[in-house]
Amino acid sequence: MTREAIIRSTLKAGEGVLRLTPTWVPRPFNRPGHRIRLHPDDYFAMGMDRGAIVERWFSSITHVETAGAGPYEGMSFVNVDDDKDHVILFKDFVDALGAELIGRELMDRFGTWPMYSKFYDYEMPLFHHIHHGEAACKRYGDVKPKHEHYFFPKQYNQTLGKMPVSYFGFDPSVTKEEVKARLANFTKCDGRITELSRAFRIELDTGWYTPAGVVHAPGSLCTYEPQWNSDVMAMWENVVNGEVFHWDDLAGYVPDADKNNLDVILDVADWEINTCPDYRERFFRRPLPERSGEGWDQKWIAYGNDYVGAKELTVKPGGEVTIADDAAYGCLVIEGHGRFGVFDCESPTLIRYGDFTADEFFVSHDASVRGVTVKNTSRYEDLVILKHFGPNCGMPEVEAMKRPFHT
Repeated sequence: MTREAIIRSTLKAGEGVLRLTPTWVPRPFNRPGHRIRLHPDDYFAMGMDRGAIVERWFSSITHVETAGAGPYEGMSFVNVDDDKDHVILFKDFVDALGAELIGRELMDRFGTWPMYSKFYDYEMPLFHHIHHGEAACKRYGDVKPKHEHYFFPKQYNQTLGKMPVSYFGFDPSVTKEEVKARLANFTKCDGRITELSRAFRIELDTGWYTPAGVVHAPGSLCTYEPQWNSDVMAMWENVVNGEVFHWDDLAGYVPDADKNNLDVILDVADWEINTCPDYRERFFRRPLPERSGEGWDQKWIAYGNDYVGAKELTVKPGGEVTIADDAAYGCLVIEGHGRFGVFDCESPTLIRYGDFTADEFFVSHDASVRGVTVKNTSRYEDLVILKHFGPNCGMPEVEAMKRPFHT
């Protein structure tokens, strides 16, 4: 059987649903939060030189932008027949099936599946950093802006880490000259740039939308993060939890000729958004009810932007629902067990590196529109599934996002 024939038969056998395998990502900074259900012995399974595994990526065709990453690191694979030697890149499914898998609208607009999601799980808060906006990405070359949305599921946050507080942008009173002065000392002393920022204590089962161009330092919760297909960033904080970062980290994804130009580095930030006085009103997201029925309900948990959406489906013990959505999506079972379409599904307790799980799926456009039957086979525990979508999912708008900025 040809590779394309295997791809088509796999999608057909799953009635439009694919099983995905765990995609682990190490980082050379911070410390693991130990909440992503990876076996305690396996946090350095990708090599001591790579750092600990601190992220798990979902529905991804995006390669990790970290030094030393393997050729497929960060990219999802499809479980074809429960044989580890037979897995196939999810990107190969997207390339081979196109609109048949992800829908005509996404293919016409982007030519591929345009987003992915992840868990990131750090014990300590992250550094104040930025993902480049459209203009900054074009100046650098062939990279994309990274718009992202956070959600903090209680099922993965039995402990909140060392500092469950996130910084976003800068206080409205802060000037560019103040920020530039801190960055000018990047190689000389602790810049303490978050002294100029503003912070919010994180609430479980809520979220924030963070557009590209916003400087931010996420807190120490295990975070579900639907985002645009990109892994570009630059670090604007030089000393974090005792770790020291360097000028190349600050000048990441800036053209070589401009790497020592602080004005160009500062221009990566969208100043209006970073200093807007109504930041929380614009970008904080509480869950919004979408639909419900006997024994189940579904909420929007990521919405109010032009890039990524997400929903949380809960099916009560013994409940069953055939639920249709407007677009293709990836999903993850975060609590309980049951059936998802033709497959068993379960939220794992402990995962060995390299093992399969029954918690991650991708649903084709046609299967999503037709509806997937989800059944909770537990007598006592809810079945909870997080779904991540591209921009064509019909997500609600947020009125505050339409207002002009007044800084």
